[in-house]
Amino acid sequence: MTDPTPSERRAASESLGDLLGEVTEDLSTLMRQELALAKAELRESATHTAKGAGMLGGAAYGASMAVFFLSFALWAALAPLTGGGWAGVIVAVLWAIIALVLFLVGRARLKKVKGAPQTMETLQEFLPTFKRNEENQ
Repeated sequence: MTDPTPSERRAASESLGDLLGEVTEDLSTLMRQELALAKAELRESATHTAKGAGMLGGAAYGASMAVFFLSFALWAALAPLTGGGWAGVIVAVLWAIIALVLFLVGRARLKKVKGAPQTMETLQEFLPTFKRNEENQ
């Protein structure tokens, strides 16, 4: 017969309660460490995201100013041909068409969003394990 392994010797000498207590403590420590790691990673990601979002906000403001002045220039260019009022109407209609196209494309893309289907599927498979079955009543 072969010599027992250190794990087998320990299992023979310690009570089941002590072994389960140690496993529970190790799992608790592991969970706390994983949560601390997740918090640190999320904090770092949030910092980078905030900086990137601020830069995108500045870019959006710059783009809106460019669009405003280009629209004004188009209005001024059309004014001698159609009159000032009609030039303004033409520019406004162009922007209304652009806004409508962007709205329709954006709405179509939002309708395709499915959320987190794989996560939901996994949860649906996982949750029944916590329910009592006939053996555990």
